[in-house]
Amino acid sequence: MYPYARLAHVMFSERRKPRLGPFETHHLGLRCLPHDLDGFFEMNNGRILTLYDLGRFALSIRIGLWDVLRQQRWGLVVAGSSVRYRARITGLQRVELRTRLLGWDGRFVYIEQGMWRGETCCNHALLRTGITQKGRLTPVADVARALGQAPLSPPLPDWVTSWADADGLRPWPPMQGDTARPPTSP
Repeated sequence: MYPYARLAHVMFSERRKPRLGPFETHHLGLRCLPHDLDGFFEMNNGRILTLYDLGRFALSIRIGLWDVLRQQRWGLVVAGSSVRYRARITGLQRVELRTRLLGWDGRFVYIEQGMWRGETCCNHALLRTGITQKGRLTPVADVARALGQAPLSPPLPDWVTSWADADGLRPWPPMQGDTARPPTSP
């Protein structure tokens, strides 16, 4: 189930904190609760992605994007992600969820997120996100201007552009009909 109580807490508490600059890192403390665990008694990989939502909501509030979204009647959507899992998070452990905006291109906003336990990065994600209006992507330059930013992004890191380029090579729609079946051996 979606963590609505955590979301409500984040939405309420983040509004009371000072604004962040658009490229500052947002920090959110979390504890691995029993309903976050999988059958191996560690935080479920799907729950990690869900908790990343909380970090993006919190960042959007602190940089002023949430108010712009409401005024413009825009929505947020995840259009792609790449996640690395490196260290277990077990029951009742505390982690710090770090979220930061890396920049944007003509269509998407790129966000980096990670869960840290002390100096250990437990997992890390790169997300390609979009701002939508009536089910269509809103030009990111319009979003940047609404936030008081220049329409052109600062340069994205090479690892982000390489990922976006590689992801653009994937066929869409995937696995059409029989062509998705692996070849059979003689």
